[in-house]
Amino acid sequence: MQKIVVGVDGSPASRQALQWAIDEAVRRDAAVIAIHAWEAVLTHAQVRGAFYHEESGPELAQAVLEDALAAIDLPEGTSVERRGVRSDPARAVIEAAKDADLVVVGSRRMGPLGRLVLGSVSTHVVHHAPCPVVVVPAEA
Repeated sequence: MQKIVVGVDGSPASRQALQWAIDEAVRRDAAVIAIHAWEAVLTHAQVRGAFYHEESGPELAQAVLEDALAAIDLPEGTSVERRGVRSDPARAVIEAAKDADLVVVGSRRMGPLGRLVLGSVSTHVVHHAPCPVVVVPAEA
């Protein structure tokens, strides 16, 4: 059985990547591992992205994964392993991909420059993943 790893951060782009990974997994009869990485912060300041307080990180990571899966078309009988990982997002995806056949990440493509370049996580994954990578662009 093949394995597809997909990075999920809760953004619309990552939901599109998750849907693409699910659709591909159905075609290939592959297993899907959805990863949401979070990093701990020591302040109560609002921070954009997956920065959580140590005690709430695992619970919030699972909530992000569940919300993303609830927002896509998940064919009946399709199982997705959900992993919330305390790590840098790019590092978490690359680590999970060590024995994967494919990695899928989204790209938000925000703003005029964003349409020309990938985000930092997708760029890092493209350059360092041990297997092929699919970058799913955000819909315009």
